[in-house]
Amino acid sequence: MISLTDSQKIGIGLMGFGVFFLFFGMILFFDKALLAMGNIFFVVGLAFVIGLERTFRFFFQKHKMKATSFFLGGVLIVLIGWPIIGVILEFYGFFLLFRGFFPAVVSFIRRIPVLGYLLNLPFISGPS
Repeated sequence: MISLTDSQKIGIGLMGFGVFFLFFGMILFFDKALLAMGNIFFVVGLAFVIGLERTFRFFFQKHKMKATSFFLGGVLIVLIGWPIIGVILEFYGFFLLFRGFFPAVVSFIRRIPVLGYLLNLPFISGPS
């Protein structure tokens, strides 16, 4: 079992709240306040989980500057008051930032009993 420090537990909770507020903000027709709170919770939670220095190193690597500018630009645009455009930019930036993690996430999900069965269906898994 993985042992977590108290700050990492707080970070996971903040990230969970961030995802909840982002989802709830989109459900409620892109509510600016909920989306802004979700963005802030998510970024602060990420800093708590992996540490402030590693967060800065992750976001400000030279080859990830385009992705970081889209993600943080989307956060800024949501805070300014244009939620739909901001969320689109955020999702694009999030995809660019974390695309290296997606194969690991899919391989982890394939080991979960029900979800793994669904991902291994022929029309979803693709050619082997």
